Amino acid sequence: MSKHYHVAKSGSDSYSGSSEYPFLTISHAASLALPGDTITVHAGIYREHVNPPRGGNNESSRIVFEAAPGESVVISGSELVENWEKVSGTIYKTVLPNTFFGSFNPYQELVWGDWFDTLERKFHLGEVYINGKSLFEADSFDELSSNLPFHNAREPEWSLHKWYCESTQTETTIYVNFREFDPFKNTVEINVRKFCFWPEHTGINYITVRGFHLTMAAPNWAPPTALQEGLIGPHWSKGWIIEDNEISNSKNSGISLGKEITSGHNEWTLLGTKNGTQRERDVIMNALHHCNWDKEHIGSHIVRNNIIHDCEQTGICGHLGAVFSQITDNHIFNIHHKRMFNGAEVAGIKLHAALDCLIENNCIHNCDRGLWMDWQAQGVRITRNLLYDNDTEDLFVEVSHGPYIVDNNLFFSMKNVRDLSQGGAYLHNLFSGFLTWTRVTNRFTPYHYAHETGVRGFMTILGGDNRFYNNIFTGTQKQFEKKEKAIDNKIWMNFDIKNPGEIQPKGLSIYDACPAEGEDFYHTLHTVDEFATMRIPMHCGSNLYFGDAHPFRKETNSLTVPEYCPQIVLKDENGEVSVTLDFCSYPSSISAIPVTTDFLGIAFEPELPYENPDGTPFCIEKDFFGHSRRPGASCIGPFACIPEGPQEIHLATKKHTKERNL
Repeated sequence: MSKHYHVAKSGSDSYSGSSEYPFLTISHAASLALPGDTITVHAGIYREHVNPPRGGNNESSRIVFEAAPGESVVISGSELVENWEKVSGTIYKTVLPNTFFGSFNPYQELVWGDWFDTLERKFHLGEVYINGKSLFEADSFDELSSNLPFHNAREPEWSLHKWYCESTQTETTIYVNFREFDPFKNTVEINVRKFCFWPEHTGINYITVRGFHLTMAAPNWAPPTALQEGLIGPHWSKGWIIEDNEISNSKNSGISLGKEITSGHNEWTLLGTKNGTQRERDVIMNALHHCNWDKEHIGSHIVRNNIIHDCEQTGICGHLGAVFSQITDNHIFNIHHKRMFNGAEVAGIKLHAALDCLIENNCIHNCDRGLWMDWQAQGVRITRNLLYDNDTEDLFVEVSHGPYIVDNNLFFSMKNVRDLSQGGAYLHNLFSGFLTWTRVTNRFTPYHYAHETGVRGFMTILGGDNRFYNNIFTGTQKQFEKKEKAIDNKIWMNFDIKNPGEIQPKGLSIYDACPAEGEDFYHTLHTVDEFATMRIPMHCGSNLYFGDAHPFRKETNSLTVPEYCPQIVLKDENGEVSVTLDFCSYPSSISAIPVTTDFLGIAFEPELPYENPDGTPFCIEKDFFGHSRRPGASCIGPFACIPEGPQEIHLATKKHTKERNL
């Protein structure tokens, strides 16, 4: 029979774990829990790394970790520091014996890994927090007193609150410029643990983590060619549910659904004998050969209804380990908000090999990049998401062959989509910014057999092979004009912008170099040079273009309205997000194409249809709000029905902290 353990700050690990005699630590309860058991944790701050030694057997026999209903439960990777000594002015120090940190001293460990950009300085895994907010690491003691803010940060003025560390074999000294804060009257914490909830061993399956606030941990940089650490994660397992949590203040990634260590760990950086993309190909094949990378053993996680914020690399990341997962109804914001270091792994959600994943109804904003689907975005569906105020772009799809589906999304940042892939179906979206695309002929990336991890082949990205139907393109938004003109084509990952200082072209005319449906593109190629310039046909129709947004050169049933450019006004006040717009009667003047598996055809390289993960036919059934679309009577764009004239539409109610009455 299953057992129900309780944990409370008033308990003892020598007790029985009942509601009357609870345990003191979550870790002790985890050491006893067996499949089918539940651990209920009561109010308080639990400063520990929960390292479950075992998981459940299947969906109906899980181990459940849950916060008690209506109670605030924090699992923290930090410790309080109260013994501060004044150095000068508002600069204080604390001297800690290295035994304080145990086997992991984050002030002796550096952030590093493949595709990590140090910006020519060193960063430690440690962090200092005042009243729950992290400070900026200084490069020297002298820099602590500088009054020059770090202008790349989202909050430049807050960057004046700095810390610096020095460490010997026996002790660690941390200096902090608290400025207006008195360290004796405010809460000061420092990182001491790498993880909050993370199994040391792989294959710890079927665990549920529900209702906690997990915060202030120090996992390292998580590239696709290394052990991908996160503040919380399943560590190469199957069937986790991570729901209704608040996840914040990870030094790098909040949730990691990614790979383990034996298939590769930063060999590009450590050895330098092969380039990064070849190492990534090796990792994929190693996972297939050595690490049970298949649907039976890995993935199928559910990540839903979480609030994820203030993590410096990603809110959610994962290479290989996220396959067949569902990421839904999450609020993700303030990801990469300090911007002191960078690299090619930064986004609200960054997945490699998102095979048959569902990314639905997430609100992602105030991030460096919203979504990044990198390598093997095959079978992924990105639907009903709200993205805005993301700096680089809302969605980046990189070197993937499809088929993948992007439907009923609201893209409200300056740059909506960066396409370095092919085989995408973009359906019923609202684009208020611009799109860019680039062929990638120097990287061979995998495509897979249908609905499995087995690799069928490798190929470069020729470009094209996308479907765009029933979308709305608003044209240039005045709020972005100044920012667009300031874009430099040397900016990281923006090398496809050709004309800095000009407003970027809107709409799908950027694909005009690609063939259109029905045009011969393969059989007339005879020479090596001709094959080098080969592109795959585009399929476009029933789209609406306003203002300076222009269609692909050969579309059917589309409408352009150059004399009118509706301005999108987004309001984000007190957690309520709404949009004001006026499309007049134009959406109703276009007949929406019923989009089905048969209509979309097959993606060129994998030669596979656009279908559901279980192999059943696909069709667009819902709009952005989840309202049903009536066959033959639905409107183009993300809303099944939008009245004529000015409209203020409520989009979302966000919460920045979790309510505990779950």
